[in-house]
Amino acid sequence: MLCIVHRSHSEQLCYKLANMKNRPETAMMSYGYKPFLSEGAVKCPIFMTSTFVFKTAEEGKDFFSMAYGREPSQAREMGLIYSRINNPDIEILEERLKLWDDGEEAAAFSSGMSAISTTLMSFLKPGDCILYSNPLYGGTHSYIHFFLAEWGIESIAFDAADDAASIRENIGDKGSRLKMILVETPANPTNDLIDIRLCADIAASYSTAEKTVLLAVDNTYMGPLWSHPLKHGAHIVLYSATKYIGGHSDVIAGVAVASKPVMAQIKMARTFFGTIIDPHTSWLLLRSLETLKIRMEAAASNAKHVAQWLQQHPLVEKVYYLGFNETALNKRQYSSSGAMVSFDVKGGEAQAFAFLNALQHIRLAVSLGGTESLAEHPFTMTHAGVPVDEKNRLGLTEKMIRLSIGIEHHEDIIRDISNALDAIPVKK
Repeated sequence: MLCIVHRSHSEQLCYKLANMKNRPETAMMSYGYKPFLSEGAVKCPIFMTSTFVFKTAEEGKDFFSMAYGREPSQAREMGLIYSRINNPDIEILEERLKLWDDGEEAAAFSSGMSAISTTLMSFLKPGDCILYSNPLYGGTHSYIHFFLAEWGIESIAFDAADDAASIRENIGDKGSRLKMILVETPANPTNDLIDIRLCADIAASYSTAEKTVLLAVDNTYMGPLWSHPLKHGAHIVLYSATKYIGGHSDVIAGVAVASKPVMAQIKMARTFFGTIIDPHTSWLLLRSLETLKIRMEAAASNAKHVAQWLQQHPLVEKVYYLGFNETALNKRQYSSSGAMVSFDVKGGEAQAFAFLNALQHIRLAVSLGGTESLAEHPFTMTHAGVPVDEKNRLGLTEKMIRLSIGIEHHEDIIRDISNALDAIPVKK
């Protein structure tokens, strides 16, 4: 549904075609909403209601039939039922969310983890296998190794440096049980790259007439602006909308974008699990989408300055920044170097903590993609649940600091980083 009341099919089609001429950043101002159906309000109102009135009992019966994937008794446009199933703010948000990725449908969730967990549980059952890339966001890693493992779902890992032959070797004789591939690229927090096309080819090679191995890509690090995994063969794109899509560190939300058949299964599971987003958060995200492009571009510009400055500092051992990765894969998959910068300080946890504790402007907090710059210690914070030997093997060590660069003036960000580095006690 594209609006807050029902329209004829021809009216909806004309409205869609009119909006399809615009680029996503333009469409974010109006797509899916017609003011004169809401008392002329320029912006979509917040529909804080739990349930919706049916015109007739027959209409209500048909809406529920469609909600459960069955055919209605007569040709109808799907209508509003209950805010755990659908809501005007949620539906308009989902119409706009799919535009950046050029997907057929989107689903909005109560958090990034609810988007990931609901999506995985939509397609996995006991006895299945999931292949995933390392490193992953710590919450996802724990979910796979603890929750899914308890449900009898086996996981197989591969690293960014692995080629197709190595990945197939990891899969071994479990290919018949492989059901999903989940990758996060660029990897959090190392900015390692995973070849989406390579993973799509692997998924296709293990698919059969009875099953399709689905490839899901967590695109949170690059947001919907700089990377479009569906164009490289992914079946599902996942986001923590808390990050760049929300962009102001004041909402928790998640997103999945996929084809209509795949999304129908995800939305069914979302209804049962109750992991749908709420109307007020949807309304806030509608506001955020209007400025997503200019926010992300400003942050990326700042990140380039910060990364270049860090690279020449004597107390910085290594900088993890996509702009320093001059590979064909980088150029093929991404249109920007992003706004996430990690670096290793010389020393270990003590030196990293001294830096973090000395920051004055940059906030010591987890999350990313907000207007303000944030810093955190992945080893003991976002990735605390990942086994120590695995973290060390992947280069995610005690000396690593992760920065999410915001939209402030880059010289102010750099000055704060410089002063904090100066506060690190020098080993004698």
